[in-house]
Amino acid sequence: MNQENKARLLLALSMGIFGTLAPFVRNISVSSAELALYRAALASVLIGGWLLLAGRKIPFDKIRKSIPLLLFSGVAMGINWILLFEAYKYTTVSAATLSYYFAPCIVTAVCPILFREKLTAKQIVCFLMSTVGIVLITGTVSISGSGTDLIGILFGLGAAVFYAAVVLLNKFIRDVDGIHRTLLQFLAAVVTLIPYVALTGGVTLGSMDGMGWICLLIVGLVHTGVTYCMYFTSLRHLPGQEAAILSYIDPLTAVLISVTVLGETITAPQIIGGVLILGFTLWNEIPAKKK
Repeated sequence: MNQENKARLLLALSMGIFGTLAPFVRNISVSSAELALYRAALASVLIGGWLLLAGRKIPFDKIRKSIPLLLFSGVAMGINWILLFEAYKYTTVSAATLSYYFAPCIVTAVCPILFREKLTAKQIVCFLMSTVGIVLITGTVSISGSGTDLIGILFGLGAAVFYAAVVLLNKFIRDVDGIHRTLLQFLAAVVTLIPYVALTGGVTLGSMDGMGWICLLIVGLVHTGVTYCMYFTSLRHLPGQEAAILSYIDPLTAVLISVTVLGETITAPQIIGGVLILGFTLWNEIPAKKK
């Protein structure tokens, strides 16, 4: 198997693992902020240990100017996780995940303001149709669902906003390697989440049962540490277009697990809304062929 095929396999596998996150999160009986803290801490230990064994030191002299941006992106990542975990608690995994995947549309809308990029007709159409998809999903739960479903979708959209912030901040960070960047962002998330958790409820690990501990270790070590390493390793050997296409394994896996494993229902308008969001976002990420 050549390097590019290995990269495809790693990326597809990492996206599939990301898509299985929700069932494990629901078995962990700590607050969303506390879970985000443990996730970042476990992943930091794992990735830091791997870098140490591989002899890949962080070049602090070269990245000194990027440290503030890494700190802010780490904070945004921690808040993003908190809101996503809250979304899983209030609504179905499919509704939370599809709402969360509105993030690329937010990035498309903000880039012209931050980077003076001109919006093309294609980007405008993709943004508007993805917005219609969100309206379909939100409107369905507002009419036929419970109030908690709407809260969950709003949490999902909030998580999308902060995920978009992570993406936009990373556009300004150009002198830091992907795996080093991830480790520093995780460490920044740990530093910011520790006082927040201490002030809002403290450590409640003693309330977890055996299944909760197993799920916590899987979320921290596998879904975050191992999977992020696989993700960034694969990105180095794949073109952006192919990586964008394979990334949609994540939401598709999450929706499939929501329906088949968790037994959650998904309505026809939600399916149409999801197709609009994922389809037009994917179309937006595929560059047009040059004549």
